[in-house]
Amino acid sequence: MASSIISKPFLRATKPNSSLSPDLQRLHFPSLRISIKPITHKKLQIQAAGSTFGNYFRVTTFGESNGGGVGCIVDGCPPRIPLSEADLQGDLDRRRPGQSRVTTPRKETDTCRIYSGVSEGVTTGTPIHVLVPNTDHREQDYKEMSIAYRPSHADATYDMKYGVRAVQGGGRSSARETIGRVASGAIAKKILKQFSGTEVLAYVSQVQQVLLPDGSVDHDTVTLDQIESNIVRCPNPEYAEKMIAAIDAVRIRGDSVGGVVTCIVRNAPRGLGSPVFDKLEAELAKAVMSVPASKGFELGSGFSGAFLTGSEHNDEFYTDEHGRIRTRTNRSGGIQGGISNGEIINMRVAFKPTPAISRKQHTVTREKKEIELLVHGRHDPCVAPRAVPVVEAMVALVLVDQLMAQYAQCNLFPINAELQEPLSLGFPNFEPAMI
Repeated sequence: MASSIISKPFLRATKPNSSLSPDLQRLHFPSLRISIKPITHKKLQIQAAGSTFGNYFRVTTFGESNGGGVGCIVDGCPPRIPLSEADLQGDLDRRRPGQSRVTTPRKETDTCRIYSGVSEGVTTGTPIHVLVPNTDHREQDYKEMSIAYRPSHADATYDMKYGVRAVQGGGRSSARETIGRVASGAIAKKILKQFSGTEVLAYVSQVQQVLLPDGSVDHDTVTLDQIESNIVRCPNPEYAEKMIAAIDAVRIRGDSVGGVVTCIVRNAPRGLGSPVFDKLEAELAKAVMSVPASKGFELGSGFSGAFLTGSEHNDEFYTDEHGRIRTRTNRSGGIQGGISNGEIINMRVAFKPTPAISRKQHTVTREKKEIELLVHGRHDPCVAPRAVPVVEAMVALVLVDQLMAQYAQCNLFPINAELQEPLSLGFPNFEPAMI
């Protein structure tokens, strides 16, 4: 309650109001009138959509697993960049289902169409609309989901949040939502490559207990062809076979396993990321932890750094033959103080075992009745191989967004050449696209 005291001389005394506090009652005398007015609360308005990512390079994904289609809207893309559907299709093909025996057998071509934002082969600077139709629906596979909650899925929490959900295929919680991320990420990767020669590459570094030894992959030289040379997307052929065997062992039992995806960024411009809440590693963590089934994130030395002393962990500086300040080691993972330092950015993302398994599990129905559930449908025995292009996409989206922010704030005026370098230094032959 709020009170206001209004002077009213020559008013006769009135009986004190017993509902007032003792302090206000003592103020109640003939020359004053006390008016009690209720506070009117403004209606709270909360925006909680959750389907848009980025500040300058903004991506909104849409669609559901077994709906008409999925895709994205990309807003803020720079103009005059050569772009075609073929530029997106390569990464979509890497993400699509039905690639091999270690992925879901669902058959989708995931063929994309660009409906706006591109004219005569170049981006126009206006929103880019990308759509991928769903063609291989099997709504009967999800009949049980309408009455029972699948363990470790989003079925129950979507009901808890919204009071309603799309039953078929898991709706927005399905991995098919990531198509919009991969399509927009392909655009982001093209911008990074053209502007600064920046490369984003990811690969599977662990499946269950099969772990790539440290140093077995050279991050300076590893290529996309090496990563794509086998169905598990591990650039080490020996360990790739071990990973495939581990997946096969659980697949035939109707079970699943988890894995780890390592992602590296070569030629990242220096200066990306902002203190204190928008540190680059914080933005990367948010991005990759939004990928379905992700459960852990490490940058550089990650959790293993907790076992070291400062003298063991510190990355000492030196000046290379080109006069650039470098670090002799890279336990910081290419980021210090939340800002990229020009070294290779490296991170790891842990993925849980696919929760949809072909084995009976205990659960409850929407009516809170305990039952046994056997999940039907087509699912990945290990999500890590197909998560590789998704992780790349999310990392690329972060970097493009941070690149645009850095350019706007710190490169709008001439840089301090003694301390800074052009953002495109990593790609000295860079020339803007001309039309």
